[in-house]
Amino acid sequence: MTLLHELYDAAARRAPDEVAVTAGTERITFAELAALGRRIAAALCDAGLRRGDRLVVVAPPSVVLPAVLYAAARTGVVFVVLHEQVRGAPLRHVLDDCEPALVLSDDPDVRATAAAAGTAAADLSGLPGRAPAAGLPPGGEPLTVDPVCLVYTSGSTALPNAVVCTHDQVLFAVAAIQRELGYRRGDVVFCPSPASFDYGLYQLFLGALSGARVHLAGLAATGPGLLGRLAETGATVLPAVPSTAETLVRLVSRGGRPPALRLLTTTGAAMPADLLRALRQCVPGLRIQVMYGLTECKRVAIMPPDGDLDRPGSCGRPLAGTEVFTVDGRGRRQPAGTTGELVVRGPHVMSGYWRRPELTAERYRVEEGRVVQLRTGDQGRVAAGGWVYVDGRTDDIYKERGYRVSVTEVEAAARLIPLVSSAAVLPPRDGRRSVLVAVTALAPAEVLHRLREHLEVFKIPQRCAVVAGLPLTRNGKVDRAALTALVAGDA
Repeated sequence: MTLLHELYDAAARRAPDEVAVTAGTERITFAELAALGRRIAAALCDAGLRRGDRLVVVAPPSVVLPAVLYAAARTGVVFVVLHEQVRGAPLRHVLDDCEPALVLSDDPDVRATAAAAGTAAADLSGLPGRAPAAGLPPGGEPLTVDPVCLVYTSGSTALPNAVVCTHDQVLFAVAAIQRELGYRRGDVVFCPSPASFDYGLYQLFLGALSGARVHLAGLAATGPGLLGRLAETGATVLPAVPSTAETLVRLVSRGGRPPALRLLTTTGAAMPADLLRALRQCVPGLRIQVMYGLTECKRVAIMPPDGDLDRPGSCGRPLAGTEVFTVDGRGRRQPAGTTGELVVRGPHVMSGYWRRPELTAERYRVEEGRVVQLRTGDQGRVAAGGWVYVDGRTDDIYKERGYRVSVTEVEAAARLIPLVSSAAVLPPRDGRRSVLVAVTALAPAEVLHRLREHLEVFKIPQRCAVVAGLPLTRNGKVDRAALTALVAGDA
């Protein structure tokens, strides 16, 4: 396979009548998905879209979504999936940035924003049209090196940047990840992450490659009803960010029935060791695979199942056919075991940032005309045997009383305090002192006092703020910008 849509063509030939994707009460088989995708591809061609044009999709989870992605890949159109709640200035930024030929959404506000930007828009549900014509799409079949999607990710500025992903880069990453995770036919992958987040998007591709059924649940499913939804869908695999794992542990510890999960994968943020222990206690027989990745290369390293028990703190080894090493402040490669900025090299390194040549030059390196190397911006080391350890983002390593301190270390220590359910650290910035933000019934002074049991005194933040809950992004990660504003208001 050399083109993304061929994943579904192969699945339709292999198991045409098996359910590929579910969402709510909807379901679609692999054969139905491929057939619907071909009809949508014909509709895109009828609408005048050609190879290289951009297609923006703003929609809640549905079985139509993967068919749209299939159609775009088949015709060479570059798809851009946005979160269903994106509106206003963030949506206008994407429209101005990628200049789509078409916006698909059933939300009239989204279509109105597109119209105001001079962009054509249509109902997602009204897409399927005539039977596809034989032969290649207008402009010819896409090449394996052509972009297949743009994935918008938060960057160093207030506006998101789009990572350019080609067919061959995505397919390499999907195959390499599947070799490590081993999704099976008969698995039900319960996916709470939106398809706008690459963690959620790739579940669709992994399902097609493995024959597993993917249930598009959405982040709304990660609330009090999580256990019920897992049971209703027969979920066996849960791709989770830490906030989802925390909810699972909390619900089971309150008397909820443990789900029949065989595998939980985690990425997006470091999973604290205490949370990993709690997951294993709450869900008998559960195996956990810790992963580390960035949108800019999809996945960096994956642990074998339960490998964290043997190598605490590691996030696994690089994908097969790739390598990870560290560089010093001048960009010079360092010996194994030396702490520095982690660098990834391999065919899964994406093609840089859309229309951001300066940022691309800063983060990526080209070898023989192809982008193959990425500076992650994360501090860590690669131990003997290739085991990768991540200390945190370069921005998350800060000085406290003259000593280097890791945000991840302080947050993990705070969660060891009884009655502290969640915690996040805001490093000192622009004259602001370091702040520990905790979800707890304890008083702020008591939290800081109890931290002495788990941290050296010089690592303890200078201030603690107690909140009812940590604000999350649409991808389920801690929203640091919202947290900063919340703490500023509290101060």
